[in-house]
Amino acid sequence: RGRVEENTRTVFAVGDEKQSIYSFQGADPYEFGRMSEYFEKRVTDAGSEFTPLQLITSFRSTNAVLKTVDVVFDNPVAFDGLSFKDEKVLHKSHRQGEAGLVELWRPELPESIIDADPWDAPLDRLSFKSPQTKLAERIATTIKGWFHNNEILKSKGRPIRPDDILILVRRRGVFADEMIRQLKLNGVEVAGSDRMVLTDQIAVEDLMALGNFCLLPEDDLNTATLLKSPLIGINEGQLLELANGRTKTIWAELKKLGQKDGPYKDAFKILSGHLGRADYQPPYEFFADVLNKGGRKQLMARLGTDAEDPMDEFLSLALQFERTHTPSLQGFLHWVKSGATEIKRDMEITGAKVRIMTVHGAKGLEANIVFLPDTCAKPAHQHDNKIHWEIDAKENPLVLWSPVKEMRTKQVNKLIENSRALREREYRRLLYVAMTRAADRLYIGGYASENGPAEGSWYELMESAVKKLGKEIKTPAGTIWRYDLKQQADVGKDAMILEVPTTPLPDWALNPATVEQAPARPLSPSIIDAGDSAIGPFDGEPNKSNAMAFKRGLAVHKLLEILPSLDKAARTKAGERWLAQAALGLTQSEITEILGETMAVLDNETLAPLFTNNAMAEAPIIGRVGEHIISGRIDRLMVNEDEVMIIDYKTNRQPPENTAEIHPAYLRQMAIYKTLLAEIYPKRRIRAFLLWTHGAKTMEIPPEQLDGITIS
Repeated sequence: RGRVEENTRTVFAVGDEKQSIYSFQGADPYEFGRMSEYFEKRVTDAGSEFTPLQLITSFRSTNAVLKTVDVVFDNPVAFDGLSFKDEKVLHKSHRQGEAGLVELWRPELPESIIDADPWDAPLDRLSFKSPQTKLAERIATTIKGWFHNNEILKSKGRPIRPDDILILVRRRGVFADEMIRQLKLNGVEVAGSDRMVLTDQIAVEDLMALGNFCLLPEDDLNTATLLKSPLIGINEGQLLELANGRTKTIWAELKKLGQKDGPYKDAFKILSGHLGRADYQPPYEFFADVLNKGGRKQLMARLGTDAEDPMDEFLSLALQFERTHTPSLQGFLHWVKSGATEIKRDMEITGAKVRIMTVHGAKGLEANIVFLPDTCAKPAHQHDNKIHWEIDAKENPLVLWSPVKEMRTKQVNKLIENSRALREREYRRLLYVAMTRAADRLYIGGYASENGPAEGSWYELMESAVKKLGKEIKTPAGTIWRYDLKQQADVGKDAMILEVPTTPLPDWALNPATVEQAPARPLSPSIIDAGDSAIGPFDGEPNKSNAMAFKRGLAVHKLLEILPSLDKAARTKAGERWLAQAALGLTQSEITEILGETMAVLDNETLAPLFTNNAMAEAPIIGRVGEHIISGRIDRLMVNEDEVMIIDYKTNRQPPENTAEIHPAYLRQMAIYKTLLAEIYPKRRIRAFLLWTHGAKTMEIPPEQLDGITIS
């Protein structure tokens, strides 16, 4: 319940039948209210009792955070748009007695610019920091101080970790980028932006520069860019020496100097290797090879861990491209550049890093400590829609277009005001989402123009509430207002994370895993004994007669595979058509003889169950017999309630007179099948048949003859 409460206002319990209708507040609480009234009317009309139940208990936030939320939205201006009816937002924390804190910082304003004497510039020019930079510095140094001083998260009884911290902004832009930069400058692990355009990432730009070089080495600007990238690592001085005074391209100059010992030898060797591979490797294989052979390590050494996600996404795009396009390097680079792919990171699994997200993207997430730095601005009106729908009209609604202010009518102005009101309501609902992401601590800051925070902004709405609840405190960074509650309950279970196990690890946990022996290659039952000479296709020397017999046997084998699936009346004609193929080269008398032998088998009453649609042709089977892994195919298999029938075709020998004359290799093969099937069907009788296609002679092997065979 605590996980969905920010999007839930009411649960509707229906009657005494213990049935519940759940209604959730989405982006528009008025739609929620309309549906709740709809359910109420339907339930009441059905004669059941309709009881709305308020969900007011939060399992996430402490009392300090929730009390601040309640006071903020007790203001009618802030409350407008948060609920369908005039029901005040009141919360109860499940975390009674746990420490919590809400802190309000003064907003950062532009510094006063002093007109300097032009004769003093540029040596004595004063440096100025933007409000965004000053606020980002303050947040970054605050976080760094927590880690340096082992600041304790009191409700958990442990030091603050980077993954405890979530910085929320209304929109991605200058401040978010500056915040990431300041955290990195202060040595704080940061997960980076939750969304990114892939082609804007430096690691991807370097990889694409390499690809473009392989396509056109004569592009000097691209070659110079690649040479200075981490993939090659030439410095500014070396590049200047290489490019200055050349008579040909940079690549031609590099080839000339790279033949000798010096700073250009390695660069020439690396680029020559890439050029050679680019001609035949598909995009994924090419770039994966670049990264796996040192490129990933080089890029991350200079760009940090933030480069890892873009590199992985770039490789994923290469695979995606190859599934639907011809895998060419030029086509892939053009596809990536044209697509401007945007990727979204899962900020719940970023590891021990500070997260920076938009409020909208943080819905459903939480953090022990939340910073709200983007609070002083309101939605801009410059981007009002030019086209408006007169949605209140009952019939024939009008579409109104007003490109400039001078052309607006009263009706258009009214529609614009309604649109702005809806946008500001959504703005205030996002404030509710932003504040309730905090579990323990909420820090409120802001940056504004010289006029200060906008009227009705988040900062203004929260300022009055924090000042009402908290107290003023002087700090080196300026005056702050703080509302905090002390820890009274026992420290939460999260503190157990710091406990170190005292039981030593077993020896196997510290030793390398033993190398597993590769499984033996599966053997076919027909070649289980390589010493058997009975497996050859002919008895004695091959001749024309034997070859014809072998071809005739194969034809019978094929007919026994395809004809059983046909109706009995159609089998003869279908068999004649198949045997009449020119490729087989059979005479009419041979066709008649082969078809007769085949039909004799299919009409055999004993074997009839094996040649119905309920039987399986070419049934695969695999298992272990003794020390061998066996893999084979049973020519025909029939499984009944009380018995299993198997038949194996033999096309390479004259049939014996009786079962006693069956070659041992064939008996061993059928014994293997019987052993494997006995493990699958232990309570069923297993019958084994051999069918010699020469003469279409069938023979059932007695069970005792197979049971006496030892399989090692």
